[in-house]
Amino acid sequence: MSVFVDLEKRLKGDFHLKVAFEAENEILALLGASGCGKSMTLKCIAGIERPDRGRIVVDGVTLFDSEKHIDLTPQRRRTGLMFQNYALFPNMTVAQNIRAGARRERDKARREALAERLMESFQLQPLAKHYPSQLSGGQQQRVALARILVSDPQILLLDEPFSALDQHLRFRLERELHQTLREFGKTAIFVSHDRDEVYRLADRIVVMEHGRVETSGTKKDVFRDPHTRAAAALTGCKNISRAAMLPDGSFEAADWGITLRKPGFSGGCVGIRMHDVRPGRGENEVRCDVAEVIENPFSFTVLLRPAGRTDTTPVGWEMEKDVWRVQQAAQLWVHFPAEGLLALEETEGQV
Repeated sequence: MSVFVDLEKRLKGDFHLKVAFEAENEILALLGASGCGKSMTLKCIAGIERPDRGRIVVDGVTLFDSEKHIDLTPQRRRTGLMFQNYALFPNMTVAQNIRAGARRERDKARREALAERLMESFQLQPLAKHYPSQLSGGQQQRVALARILVSDPQILLLDEPFSALDQHLRFRLERELHQTLREFGKTAIFVSHDRDEVYRLADRIVVMEHGRVETSGTKKDVFRDPHTRAAAALTGCKNISRAAMLPDGSFEAADWGITLRKPGFSGGCVGIRMHDVRPGRGENEVRCDVAEVIENPFSFTVLLRPAGRTDTTPVGWEMEKDVWRVQQAAQLWVHFPAEGLLALEETEGQV
């Protein structure tokens, strides 16, 4: 099931949404901070919001084309959109909510059969007569998914599917959702600001910032080479510095006060993920003072500055607790392998 999206929409103030991406029979994640335009993009695909310009095509069917004046109604688009709060009908039981999703099916017997099959698939039969207020967050999510799938959508659109759930429920329900999306077998697009959730669920990622696509690709490619400062930060890179080339081909990471080398680097910004900092001497070695040690539940984050410097932004180094207990010292050598350094572009509006 192929999906093509290329749209623009101006919102109140100076916010300008301008995104373009494609997907085909895969799970695609829109990753970005709150307010970057992720949810608005889903609403435009579903037909709830109208873009100012562009095209939206699903499996060869044009849902929207500003030049050709095509704008199908939400009902004709056959998109399944699940809102953050699930939007269940509060005065309907579980069974009635799911049957409501099958309203396109005119044959009552077939409509009942479809609803029963989905309730069985999602293990909702014991809850068939319950109302949404009587359900847990996870149960509400299953009802919402069943209601969408019973309508046989051509594409699934999920807006922050875990935002309404307690942290301890998320992982289990995430695995359930992953299985559901795989069984769906068509394109699913979901919105999230959680990089770990995105990495576990998605095949491909579109990173968004201020209404624009920063980078996109397979999840492994995006995390390995995010291209821009914003995309690196959104994928979890905590160490990012401005970088300036030096005459000998090395470059200065200005915020860190460190001189480094990386083949092909041409300036802009440099990043390194906290787990890619290495202990001991080696390529791009630096003798550092330990500025602070932060204890996490299962690791330590050690903040480092070049020896004798107090005016630089510390570099974070994360490691398992047992490793730090062996390495710990007030001053130590670390190195920054070139393959772990991220060459990043500074994009508009970033500082």
